[in-house]
This record gives sequence, C-alpha cells and structure tokens, in this order.
Amino acid sequence: MAKKADTGTAIQELKQALKAKEIGRLYVFHGEEVFLLHHYLSQIKKQLLDELTESFNFHQLNNETFDLQTFADAVENLPMMAEKTLIVVDEVDFFRFNETDRNKMVQILEDIPDYCTVIFTYTAAAWKPDKRQKKLWDALDKHGQIVEFAKQNQRDLIAWIARHFAARKKRISNDLCAYLIDITGGTMTALSGEIDKICAYSGADEIKKSDIDAVTEPVLDAVVFQMTDLLSAGRYDQALVKLQQLLKMQQEPLAILGAVGAHFRRIGTARTLLDGGRPASELQKLCGIPDYPARKTMDAARRFSAAFCARAAALIVETDYQMKTSFDDSERLLELLILQLAQEAKRG
Repeated sequence: MAKKADTGTAIQELKQALKAKEIGRLYVFHGEEVFLLHHYLSQIKKQLLDELTESFNFHQLNNETFDLQTFADAVENLPMMAEKTLIVVDEVDFFRFNETDRNKMVQILEDIPDYCTVIFTYTAAAWKPDKRQKKLWDALDKHGQIVEFAKQNQRDLIAWIARHFAARKKRISNDLCAYLIDITGGTMTALSGEIDKICAYSGADEIKKSDIDAVTEPVLDAVVFQMTDLLSAGRYDQALVKLQQLLKMQQEPLAILGAVGAHFRRIGTARTLLDGGRPASELQKLCGIPDYPARKTMDAARRFSAAFCARAAALIVETDYQMKTSFDDSERLLELLILQLAQEAKRG
C-alpha cells in the first residue's frame, strides 16, 4: 500500500483496490470534495458488506460515541457470516489523545486483522496530523493509506457535469459547464444538487444560461464578480442591486468586503499582467484559480485602468478600517464603497 502518494495517485490506487477487490486494512479519508469521499466510502461498503449481516459487521463511531475500548473491541470482532468487517470513525482526532491513549492507538493500528478495514473520515474540519507524535504517525504511515479528496480540476468537472446532464437526456455546452462551476464554487456536492434543479426546471433538450440563472443561487465570489462586471459596464444602480442580493442572502458585511477586496486584488494583478503582455495562464498560476475565472478576470481588467485598480484598493482598505473601528453601519459602508467605486470607474 502506498504511503506518500500524491492526491491523484492515492485515489487511483483506491480505485484499483476496489476493482481488484483488495481493500486494505487502514485508510484516512479527508478533503474538500465531500461528494467524492462519500462516493468511495459507499463503494467500499457495497463491496465489504451485505444487507443481511451489515448490522453485525459494520461499526460507525464519532466524537460522541468513540472510546478506545469500543474501538478496539470492534477491530477484534470476527466477522459474522462474512469475510470482512468495516469500521468508520468520523472526525476523531487521535493525535490529540493523551500519551497513554496514543500508545494504545498505536498498538491497535499496528495490528489490525486481515478481516477488518478501518476508515477514519474528516469532512467537518481539515485533517491536520501532528507528525511530532512520531510513534502514532509512523504507525499510520506504515500501515495505512491517506487519501485526500481535493476539488477536481476544471477539465474533469466539465466532463463530469456533461455526463450527469447526458444521463438525464440533456445537453450542455462546455462554456455553460464552466459557468456553472464558477457560480456554485465548483464542488461536486454543490453541483450535483444544482444539476438536479436545472434538469427539473428545464423542459428543453439543451440547457441554456437562463435555465441555470433561474434556479441556481450563486456563491459569494460569483455575485461579487457580477457586481464588478456591472461597475465596469457603467451599470452602477444594478451593482447596488447585486450588493442588496448578497445582504439578503445573509452574508456578513465583512465577508462581502473580503470577497470584494480579493476580487479587486486579482483584477489589479490581471491589469499588471495585461500591461506586460502576459496571458491568462499566468493569472491562473499566481492566484490559484481555474481557466474560466482567470479569463473572466483578464476581461474585466481590460475595462479598468491601473490607476483605478490602485484607487479601488485604497478605498477597500479604508472601508475595512472603518468597519472594524467605527460605529457606522457596516451595510451603509458597503453601499458607500460601491458608490465610490462607481465614481472612480467613471473617472477611468
């Protein structure tokens, strides 16, 4: 079993283990793409368990129900009328145990029977092992496999979206797939729910942008992008409407300001790249964003001058300071910022 594989390799090895029906004894599943994590967990359960004996051979523990003796007993329990048992432990950070319990956990992890598979899952918070706990880390590294389910790249997501629409006898263009990724945040969990809604709404064979906009609520960054586009187009009243949309979504004013600031920093970076004759691919690398939003940001930057980007950054910093130090209403300060940005956009 590979111990230090990268994200893609670890998932490929998990796929191969499922295909060969050779599931290992110890795994850690973590990462932002919860949809994929649950998918592979479900595949393992299907392979190792059956309906008649699942209640005997499947054990699930979490922060509230976990204790070492219960866990140890579950590991040692022989399977009943089956070849394997499966234990899933959710959100338990065993690196934070006291020294005695850590040593007991080391003994358990080093001696998991062949008939048992243990999977630790982390979805509510990031999994951050404390490698200073050398015995515990070595036991996990030697006997287990760590699988990170990271967000998928844009090309794979576009293909995945298209397949899901095709399964419902719907067609969708690659550009609209990229647009859907952009406004939902790009996780399979979010996309799966939105695809269901769009298919239920649309009566046509081919999905249109209007179908997506009719039923999909954009994430914060997507609405901020729309607001910026409206500013650059001189549609300042509609930019204020977008701000009101964010506030009605019960987004915190400081979070909105943070998204606005991050977006204008990307636009400022894009403006600098444009002035130097550099492509959108460099913005992707510098900002860690996919191709579609990188191209959109470069397009937006073409409509703003370098001077405007500098003035916008200063206004955002000033608004942040006022929100944190004054008694002024945060929503009013955001509205004032949009009006000020509109004035600066007029000046060019």
